[in-house]
Amino acid sequence: MSSETLKYAYFPGCVAQGACRELYQSTQALAQALGIELVELKTAACCGSGTFKEDSQLLEDTVNARNIALAEELNLPLLTHCSTCQGVIGHVDDRLKEYQKKDATYVKQVNSLLEKEGCLPYRGSTEVKHLLYALVADYGLESIQQRVTRALSGLKCAAFYGCYLLRAQESIPDDPYNPQAMESMFRAVGATPIYYRGRTQCCGWPLASYATTQSFKMAGMHIQDALASGADCIVTPCPLCHLNLDSRQPEVEKVIGHNLGLPVLHLSQLIALALGVDPKQLGLNRHIISTRPVLEKLGL
Repeated sequence: MSSETLKYAYFPGCVAQGACRELYQSTQALAQALGIELVELKTAACCGSGTFKEDSQLLEDTVNARNIALAEELNLPLLTHCSTCQGVIGHVDDRLKEYQKKDATYVKQVNSLLEKEGCLPYRGSTEVKHLLYALVADYGLESIQQRVTRALSGLKCAAFYGCYLLRAQESIPDDPYNPQAMESMFRAVGATPIYYRGRTQCCGWPLASYATTQSFKMAGMHIQDALASGADCIVTPCPLCHLNLDSRQPEVEKVIGHNLGLPVLHLSQLIALALGVDPKQLGLNRHIISTRPVLEKLGL
């Protein structure tokens, strides 16, 4: 890591400011512990979670071009801690940059719409980064390891990456078919990574509103696979995955006819625990499935 303080334009997203407030809380605590400066984009809009383009690709591109332009105004990378937000905004950024190279007409159309609303134009001058890859690539695993004061020894963690993080962009610094960033992070903080079939698959959240049973069966299959592989918890970099795997786990149990009880942590919570942050600061009491077994295994 550079001696210069890392600084990002922080896009918290909707879910972290609502149903998963503990993600917002733990990201702030993690940034403080690592000395990372987050400049929150308080006027940013919802990325659309991939639904805007069902009506209009131009709508999705314009809304998110504005979000990116807010970061560009600060001359900072846009940082998100949501796989879905990363996938949507990052994909828009990739697409608009490609248009700039081949035919800028479309980008001019997007910017003309932004201008009508009194918004800054999209320039394509920054990057869109997920917290996971910002920590791995910018801060560095070795630097994080040096900051660990509470090694998570003996804790077996099953990563759940989320679809958008791995498949929405071609530019991710990982192998979408066999990613290692989460598992490398687990090792850096002293935990043991658990490999299982579902770690790169869909949690079922996109189906939840119209095919609820199928959605819960998908979530249940992944949780059962993680348990069968010896996991003490699932760790995810996506709050939408967290909602389907944690908050709906009691409903999932009813659908599949099995008790599960597997805690699901946000990535920021796990890392912050290893850095010695008080569990009370991380919102671990907000989860539907109790995180007490994780804390007890760590002697907390």
